[in-house]
Amino acid sequence: MSKRHMHFSDTFYSSDPQILIQMIHQFNHTLEETPEMIWRIDMLVTYGIIVPHGEWRISGFTANMAYRVLSGSPVETVVVIGPSHDVGFKGISIGENDLFETPLGDILIDNNLSQFIKNNFNVTHYPLAHAQRSTEVQMPFIRHYLPNAKVVELVYGFATADEIEPIINYLLKNRRYAVVVTTDLSHFHTLEDANAIDTQCIEAVIQGDIELLKEGCEACGAVGVEALLIAADREELEGTLLDYSTSADSNGDTSSVVGYMSALFQEKI
Repeated sequence: MSKRHMHFSDTFYSSDPQILIQMIHQFNHTLEETPEMIWRIDMLVTYGIIVPHGEWRISGFTANMAYRVLSGSPVETVVVIGPSHDVGFKGISIGENDLFETPLGDILIDNNLSQFIKNNFNVTHYPLAHAQRSTEVQMPFIRHYLPNAKVVELVYGFATADEIEPIINYLLKNRRYAVVVTTDLSHFHTLEDANAIDTQCIEAVIQGDIELLKEGCEACGAVGVEALLIAADREELEGTLLDYSTSADSNGDTSSVVGYMSALFQEKI
């Protein structure tokens, strides 16, 4: 069986499974210091989340909240959608391996769903696109929180939200699948400026406001977020912020920070 090997272990996350488990336990221990937060997130069910893709030691706490919520949803396959950072290409590329390697164990790739997406949507397979951190850093979380789930990896280059949205819409209609859209927020501003810019991104997600998203949000995965907002609106789902953080929370440097958000989408009340 062919395997999508790790490329970013020991740079964006540890290759040591014990360290990863310890980190997840620490993330959850920090959460449990706020009992009302634990009660709230453990009562939620979602089939669509937004998570960051920074280094685990910097953005892992924020991502972990979304995966903890997702673990309570009865899904069979998690489709991870992230932007290409290192390779430029047109459109959307889908992985073609059988297994996705993680330090916590390999994950089966849902090749039946992959084939369906290939047959019904405008995707291709561009091998170089899949040495991609935006999707890879999610996989140990998925292996931990949803150990029986399969995955599909979608990486987009020069693509539009209109190209990605039909795929997300199909997935959200079918409660067997979960959608993970990855993005970081603003990059390399002062903490004050980053908070102002990122607030606009967060409000766009909460309000489902595409125009607000386009006005000044500097998310590197803004196209994927826009596609998710359009699909969520069609399915009458609303966005809820789980956590917002910046790199300054970890390294103390407020002069040049990166912003991170996790959010979920659920049925409107």
